[in-house]
Amino acid sequence: MKAAKSLVLLFALAACAPLSLYYRPGVSVAKLETDRTACEVSALRDAPVANQIRQEPPIFVPGRQVCVPNRGCVTQPGHWRQGSIYTVDVNKGLRARVMDHCMAQKGYQPVTIPRCEGAVAQAAPQGTTRVLPKLDEKSCAVMNRDGTWQIVTTR
Repeated sequence: MKAAKSLVLLFALAACAPLSLYYRPGVSVAKLETDRTACEVSALRDAPVANQIRQEPPIFVPGRQVCVPNRGCVTQPGHWRQGSIYTVDVNKGLRARVMDHCMAQKGYQPVTIPRCEGAVAQAAPQGTTRVLPKLDEKSCAVMNRDGTWQIVTTR
């Protein structure tokens, strides 16, 4: 039940998030996806996943005295808490820069398009963007239930 509520919350937050994508006006979304996949493969080849296991430093918890009325006091000794263990992909940042460079060479730039407000989203005709339109300061995005999106621009 708790997992289901978390999943619903995650989808609700995703519905409010802006649309971030690589953008080049006049390019078909199919061409964008092809170029993005080619750059992802290239970036993964040039900056492969390089996971390292790391550990946070241990923490010393000092001892303390605990007193209970009519029963006296007990001194609890200090102890060490082990630092948590985690994994880091040390090439993640480099891979993102290689990806951005590849897409820039193909004429794209990263953009973030805000979500359309309720009235604008409801007034927009149902559909999916197939060709990236020219953006203006009032451009916004509508997310469709199937995961596709539509960019709404003013005329």
